Amino acid sequence: PLWHIAMPGSRGRPPHHCGIALRNRDSAHVAFSDKEELARVREGFLKKKLGLTDTDVELDRAISEVGARMKEDRSKNRVTVYYMLADRFGKLSAFS
Repeated sequence: PLWHIAMPGSRGRPPHHCGIALRNRDSAHVAFSDKEELARVREGFLKKKLGLTDTDVELDRAISEVGARMKEDRSKNRVTVYYMLADRFGKLSAFS
């Protein structure tokens, strides 16, 4: 899994705040075609978990950029999406 490669100290475990989402096959992935799902990523992860105060437009743009980077990957893994967003905003410490 990406988090294990990107974060050697993780010992193969996903970030604890993603654990519940990873238990369900559907919630383990981000549906970039679902506006409500993207709003949850913005509100729950970017604003609440990372504490970002950027405008919704700026945060939505970042989410879209990650979606575009992952375009070839049919199943957009939630941990990977969160990792890429945290990296984009210089907040990788949220994964430690």
